[in-house]
Amino acid sequence: QVQLVESGGALVQAGGSLRLSCTASGKIYNINTMGWYRQAPGKQRELVASITSGGSTNYVDSVKGRFTISKDNAKNTVYLQMNSLKSDDTAVYYCRFIVDAQFYWGQGTQVTVSS
Repeated sequence: QVQLVESGGALVQAGGSLRLSCTASGKIYNINTMGWYRQAPGKQRELVASITSGGSTNYVDSVKGRFTISKDNAKNTVYLQMNSLKSDDTAVYYCRFIVDAQFYWGQGTQVTVSS
C-alpha cells in the first residue's frame, strides 16, 4: 500500500507565494506520474500540473507562468511552487501519484488566497 502526505497549504494574501509538498511512502517500485489537482467549492476537481518520470511537465492554462511543479525522486516527493497567487486559486489541493499503474491520492491541503 502507498500513502501520500501533503503539506504546505495556508492562508495567504493575493500576490503571495506558497510551496506545497507531497511525499509518498510504502511499497513503491515505480512512480510514473505525479500531479497536483485542486477543487474549489462548487466546482469539479481539475488538474493543475503534472510531471512524468522523465520530467515532462504539463500545466492548466490559468497557472502557466505562475506555478512550477518539480520532484525529488530520491525522496518520492513532488512540489508545487505557487507564485503570484490569486483569489481564484483558492481551493483544496490534492496530489495524485500513479505508482506501478495504480492511482493514489493525498488527503488534500487547503489553500486560501485573500484579496
